[in-house]
Amino acid sequence: MGAILDAVMNGTNYRLTQFSQSSVDALENRIFMKKGKPFVKCLVRDKDIQVKPEEAVRQLYIEKLMTEYGYPKERMELERQIHFGRETKRADIVIFSKANSTAEEIIVEVKKPKLKDGKEQLKSYCNATGAIIGIWTNGDQISYYHRKDPNYFEDIPNIPKESQKLKDILTERWTIDDLVAKDKLVSEKKSLKGLIEEMEDEVLANAGVDVFEEVFKLIFTKLYDEMESGRDKERALEFRNYGDTDEDLKNTIQDLFNKAKKKWGGVFNDDEKITLSASHLAVCVASLQDVKLFNSNLDVVDDAFEYLMSKSQKGEKGQYFTPRYVIEMAVKMLNPKKDEKMIDTAAGSCGFPVHTIFHVWKSILAEKGIEQSHLFTTEKKPPECEDYVKENVFAIDFDEKAVRVARTLNLIAGDGRTNVMHLNTLDYDRWDEVTKQEDWEDIYYDGWKGLRNLRKTKGQNREFNFDILMANPPFAGDIKESRIIAKYDLGKNAKEKYQSKVSRDILFIERNLSFLKDGGRMAIVLPQGRFNNASDKYIRDYIAERCRILAVVGLHGNVFKPHTGTKTSVLFVQKWDDKLCPKKEDYPIFFATMKEPSKDNSGEKIYCVGEDGKPLLDAHQHLIVKHDLYNHDGLTSDGIAEAFIEFAKKEKLSFF
Repeated sequence: MGAILDAVMNGTNYRLTQFSQSSVDALENRIFMKKGKPFVKCLVRDKDIQVKPEEAVRQLYIEKLMTEYGYPKERMELERQIHFGRETKRADIVIFSKANSTAEEIIVEVKKPKLKDGKEQLKSYCNATGAIIGIWTNGDQISYYHRKDPNYFEDIPNIPKESQKLKDILTERWTIDDLVAKDKLVSEKKSLKGLIEEMEDEVLANAGVDVFEEVFKLIFTKLYDEMESGRDKERALEFRNYGDTDEDLKNTIQDLFNKAKKKWGGVFNDDEKITLSASHLAVCVASLQDVKLFNSNLDVVDDAFEYLMSKSQKGEKGQYFTPRYVIEMAVKMLNPKKDEKMIDTAAGSCGFPVHTIFHVWKSILAEKGIEQSHLFTTEKKPPECEDYVKENVFAIDFDEKAVRVARTLNLIAGDGRTNVMHLNTLDYDRWDEVTKQEDWEDIYYDGWKGLRNLRKTKGQNREFNFDILMANPPFAGDIKESRIIAKYDLGKNAKEKYQSKVSRDILFIERNLSFLKDGGRMAIVLPQGRFNNASDKYIRDYIAERCRILAVVGLHGNVFKPHTGTKTSVLFVQKWDDKLCPKKEDYPIFFATMKEPSKDNSGEKIYCVGEDGKPLLDAHQHLIVKHDLYNHDGLTSDGIAEAFIEFAKKEKLSFF
């Protein structure tokens, strides 16, 4: 951007990132100063107009309408008066119908820089005039809508050119390559969470349905559609409205959902149906159809599930989704190998297992000289990759909704195989009762068989032989059942007395260690107090007796916002073992503290920005969260994980 536009846009909610550099430069060159203020000759009104932020966006968008879409200025009017009873408002840009030069066909809103406000304004203009297409942009994000009737504004992938009709845009068949090229998370700067919130405002809140279930079904179905097309590049995507009637579209999506259920079993019942009405479903499909859910690491889907789960009571149980960058750091520091068994005992949406899978897959692909693409997650993998998921990766959670989300992500990663189970980790005495139930067995038998084979002693569910355990157990809420507390040494306090209630995370420490074989290693997220409080010294002694403490990484207080502001740290340990981790009385421990907050105080992620002020994108066009936990693909600085790896090599730890 030039100096004048820089000064104009500074400190506002407007950006010019939607437009090409050459268009922005051309506008900068057209600006002249009058009485110390910047002016430009308007492309439609042919008069000098002061350049304010919204005027800069408007002039650039007019230029785009003329050059890219071919609309002549004769069909446009700016500041068009729209009548609402006695009141009149002015629409920013109006394009009239070819057939009727006074009938508004397209309305563009640039005055309201926030989508929610802009969309409301657009809806009122379109409803008052009968215009069938609305566009909102703040120069950074952009949205295109088709007004189906006064209540429903459907997302559309673009607007027709001057020579096209709306149906030409809607009936164009898309392949996975089209989706990659036109993904609106990239082109319109949207987030999947934002789109779901918009869908909620538009239809879901009034549809009388369980929002979590219906959105979950749609994402599940779309993931299946993308995977099928990812493996057959010629196949036309089916999760799209190609100008069908609402009823026909509903039949198509239900058929696709049925196929997805068949491929990925144990997430939905066989007879489960999409319960949204045909017209509500059409609006939701239109919102999601231009989004590429699959990328190199499933984080797009993850964000959406986190939002849905947090809405559907997740936070109440003190279970929070662990941000992917924290998981990635833990995986890099524990460095799982392809012959090692891994488990997460409080799996949530399965972040630790999924990222462990990706870590090991990358090493398998690197050994074979296979390059990883941005559709890595959809592509058919070598047999060793699938075998690794099937035989070595396990997960447990007590929340059934979380287990279904976790199974979905894991089934995708494992190409239809998963060892994610619905069990209460702490109440292992009752496992035999649960696992004998027919309904439970139908879904989880394969995983249970694999888990049983890893028991230290046949017939008991307390101790296992895992190499690696990673978990973020729930901190909120106490265990009050004496039957459960009595099974744990840490059920006693410092004075060796059994307590009437114990924090969940304390019992999880002991339970997790019982899953590990000697020499096995663990990463666990714990409240900061466990490391500092004098009253918790007995817990620290318990750990130190059984393990070598490898590292403690203090996380920033914003990491788990908006769910909680509790300060947390990640503890890394390795169980003593004569060969892998011989016992020592005295040894160095790696300590580090995260300095970059990674999220703001309201829990929104902060992203890296390049020297040019534009968001920094990785090789797969994803935004990069600003943290100091590790180096992101060579694009950011080395961080805590790299420093630990140096420490681990120097200390000759067994896994580096």
